[in-house]
Amino acid sequence: MSLTRLEQAVSAKLADLRAEGRLKGAEKVVTAIREGRDCYGPRVLLAGQGDKEFLRMNSNSYLGLSLHPEVIKAEEEAVRRFGAGPGAVRFISGTCEPHVELEKKLAAFHGREAGMIFSAAYAAIMGVLPQLITDETLVVSDELNHNSIINAIRLSRPAQKAIYRHLDMAGLEAVLKEHSGKVRRAVVVTDGIFSMRGDHAPLDRVVEVCRAYETGYEEGIITVVDDSHGVGAFGKTGRGTEEYVGARVDILLATLGKALGVNGGYVVASAPVVEYLRETSPFYIYSNPITPGEAAAAARSLEILDSPEGLAMLEKIRYLASRLREGFAKLGYETIAGDHPIVPLLVRDTRRTADLVRFLFDHGILATGLNYPVVPKGEEEIRFQVNASHTDRDVESLLRILKKF
Repeated sequence: MSLTRLEQAVSAKLADLRAEGRLKGAEKVVTAIREGRDCYGPRVLLAGQGDKEFLRMNSNSYLGLSLHPEVIKAEEEAVRRFGAGPGAVRFISGTCEPHVELEKKLAAFHGREAGMIFSAAYAAIMGVLPQLITDETLVVSDELNHNSIINAIRLSRPAQKAIYRHLDMAGLEAVLKEHSGKVRRAVVVTDGIFSMRGDHAPLDRVVEVCRAYETGYEEGIITVVDDSHGVGAFGKTGRGTEEYVGARVDILLATLGKALGVNGGYVVASAPVVEYLRETSPFYIYSNPITPGEAAAAARSLEILDSPEGLAMLEKIRYLASRLREGFAKLGYETIAGDHPIVPLLVRDTRRTADLVRFLFDHGILATGLNYPVVPKGEEEIRFQVNASHTDRDVESLLRILKKF
């Protein structure tokens, strides 16, 4: 057998992606992380760039906890006790004490009865949504929901699917009204924080609209939020979009790999729902969990977040994000108002966005450019992400470089 024909087919596909501007290309490989000095935050070294240092403005580690000495210590100690990996899926012999303790801490942190961890946040979405959706279910989704939600809905094959315009509560209401009495159950799913823009879902209105139409669905309307970019980065105490808007959904999913700085995903809900998911979700049943060391590290991150130190970190990222937004405005750049540490710089032109990302890289700044067709034409942007490891001098340095473009 030969791969010649397959190679021809995939090469053609790669050529199409390149022509469409969707080819991601070679990955930048981090070879080292240097501690911050002289009032600047940490810098990274990249393969092929010699000793040149880069300021990372495209990291999801909003609190900088991936480099926190206590988080690293917790992982090291758990590795010595339990080994480098779990060695099995949860139902065989892969459940270790740190897994159970972390699930309890996550449930308590979010005020739920139970929690359940997955190998990744993507696996959590793919493992939870299909188990809530039957061939008698309507699924309703925001048009800018993450790829994981989109693919989970495709996997589910619901009876009906509807997409409402971004943040359009009148559109959500119209969908629920139209399908009332036609299906047994509805699942309304949204991101908490939308990762491209840093804006947030009005979960208070989502819950209000769903309650108003719930009597038209025999098995009710289930509200689900993926708050992977919200937990640990949004809200007064870092409890995410729910806290920020003062609302509570039925099922909350999030990640351990962004603000908590480790790896994995999780869901929190009522005890019966979590028990059902443990028994039915293939992404849980047939896949190894995160390592015991990762679970211990994530638990320590959660403790730090839920402490005065964590509150100070949250205050710092709000302050730095505000400074960055103000700096963009003074330089004549367009951004989106908000309190989240995702700070988009709206360029609204594909070529100029690519040129600016290249210019930043040449000046030691790592940032993510989002071009068509990843975003609609006219919505091209550069996404900057502030974290607690950054400093005033880092923000000043970035603004000085942008001024030169």
